[in-house]
Amino acid sequence: MTAILQLALDFVDLHRALKVAAAAVPAGVDWIEAGTPLIKSEGLDAVRQLKQKFPGKTIVADMKIMDAGRIEVEAAAKAGAQIVDVLGTATDATIAECVQAGKNYGAKIVVDLIAVPDPVVRAKQVEELGADYISVHVAIDEQMRGRDAFAILKMVRQVVQVPVGVAGGINSETAALALEHGASYVIVGGAITKAKDPAAATAEIRRALDEGAIIPTTLFKRAGEADIRKVLEMVSAANLSDALHRGAVLTGIRPLAPGLRLVGRALTVRTYPGDWAKPVEAIDLAQPGDVLAIDAGGVGPAIWGELATHSAIHKGLAGVVIDGAIRDTGDIINLRFPAFSRLVMPNAGEPKGFGEIGVPVKIGGQRVETGDWLLGDDDGVTVLPQKLAVEYANRAMDVLERENRIRAEIKEGRTLAEVTDLLRWEKKV
Repeated sequence: MTAILQLALDFVDLHRALKVAAAAVPAGVDWIEAGTPLIKSEGLDAVRQLKQKFPGKTIVADMKIMDAGRIEVEAAAKAGAQIVDVLGTATDATIAECVQAGKNYGAKIVVDLIAVPDPVVRAKQVEELGADYISVHVAIDEQMRGRDAFAILKMVRQVVQVPVGVAGGINSETAALALEHGASYVIVGGAITKAKDPAAATAEIRRALDEGAIIPTTLFKRAGEADIRKVLEMVSAANLSDALHRGAVLTGIRPLAPGLRLVGRALTVRTYPGDWAKPVEAIDLAQPGDVLAIDAGGVGPAIWGELATHSAIHKGLAGVVIDGAIRDTGDIINLRFPAFSRLVMPNAGEPKGFGEIGVPVKIGGQRVETGDWLLGDDDGVTVLPQKLAVEYANRAMDVLERENRIRAEIKEGRTLAEVTDLLRWEKKV
């Protein structure tokens, strides 16, 4: 049996959803899903327009029904949906009503197991209630924390007879693995909807499904602890700040020269103004790939220069961030060492040995602890707390992917305001 490819259009603007669908559907999409954000934003007109523009395709309404099952299924089916989604966390009564309404109005019912505490047990229950399909779904917010759906998919597939689908970060590398774990249909969102070329992305995933191939991709996948550095090396300080709710910026900290880029775990240093002893001692304690994060009170004299830089390079450090002053900047720039500071001045202080290494510090108004990640580029430096690192590195990648899609739409001739429907989404007083 050929695997079914379902395209999840999780946009809030119908014109963008239709544009991606027009490119992707001819490249191998079988089912077209009006995603929950799209339905919430545009209403069931999204379903109507998808049905009108793609009459030969199955239209899925991802209603995520929790109550009033009969009326919601009726509305979706009358709008043109052939499959309607109800949540597995809904009551048995609601799911049974959805199933009965589906029979009345010619729609199949898919039960989504997102956030179900025991998906295996619930899968058996909803099959008995009459579900036509079951979807194993890892929420986007859980994907950002590194969770995948395949282990659950395999267990669910073993206990039910109805077709089982899977959603949650599927891309060209993992589509074939979804089939191996028992999926009858594969739901793909971001790997197509955020792609610069949705048609090419769809064709790759279609080939992966048809040939059982693993097609490598650098985007549209979520990292674990071991891959944080790799992700941060792909995104910008701005991407990371956007992911962190447009915060976490070390205010006033600037690179010495354009083009310097810094990624690494922080080893923190607190020193007194002009006292360069602890910063230099920290070089010996740091691990290769670390970044020294030095709180020098935001004032001079300089506590870092060319000789410290040579020592840091020899140790394999990824850079230095100084809330204070640096000197010998011409030499440091020539060495292409990623150095970021608040101040530049020629006079150095004295090595008195005051301060601490490895304690929490405050740099550019932000708390930085040893083990936190620092990402610096031409815009400045963003700090990523280590306890949030997996989730928000992934969210930064999501920001980059979404921007790539917007950038592609601008290059096709539309303005940023048009792509984002800016006037429509302005806050109404």
